[in-house]
Amino acid sequence: MTTLALTGGAVDGPLYRDVVDLAHRSPGWVDDTVTVWSAYGLAVFALFMLVGWWRARRVGSSAAVTALAVPLAVVLAYGANSVVKLLVREDRPCRHLTFRTLEACPAQGDWSFPSNHAAIAAAAAVALFFVSRRLGAVATVAACAMAASRVWVGVHYPHDVAVGAVVGALVAFVVMTAVRRLPLEFERWLSASWLRPLLVS
Repeated sequence: MTTLALTGGAVDGPLYRDVVDLAHRSPGWVDDTVTVWSAYGLAVFALFMLVGWWRARRVGSSAAVTALAVPLAVVLAYGANSVVKLLVREDRPCRHLTFRTLEACPAQGDWSFPSNHAAIAAAAAVALFFVSRRLGAVATVAACAMAASRVWVGVHYPHDVAVGAVVGALVAFVVMTAVRRLPLEFERWLSASWLRPLLVS
C-alpha cells in the first residue's frame, strides 16, 4: 500500500539546502558537536527539570507541585505534536532533496512536521519559566540550539522546528497556567499523600 505524504521543500527548501551546505563546509568538530547535541541533548532538559524540582521543594510545596508539573507539560506537548505529525504526514527533507546529511535519514513513515525534538525542548523551556526564570532562560537557549541542530544534521526543514517549538510552547503554557490555578485544597491533598516526600525537603 502506497502512503501519500507531503513534502515541505516548497516552503523553505532553499534555506534547508543552505544550512546543510554550511554544515558540510564547517569544521569537523563543529559538526560532531552539533550531531551529539541533536541526538542526546534532550537529556539535558531532563536534568534541568530535576534541578528545578530539587530547588523548588526547598521553597515550599506549592513550588514543588509546579516543578513536578513540568514533565507532565512536556509529555502532553509531545502527544499533541505527534498527533499533528500523523495528520500532516510530511516526509523528511532527506528523502526528497539530494543532499548528504550528517544524521542518517529516518525511516519512511517517521514524519518530519512538526519536529518532536523542538516541541519537547520548547515545552520544557516554557514550563521551567514557571519554576525559575533563570532556569527557563537557560533552557530557552538550549531549546533554540536543539531546534537549529535538527536542521543542521539534515533531518528537518526549518519550518518543522519552528512549528514544533510553537506547539510545545503553547501546550506547556496552557498546562502550567492551569497548574498555577489549582485550588489550595488540591495542593494540601497532594502534600498529605504518598507524594509528600517529593513536595517537601
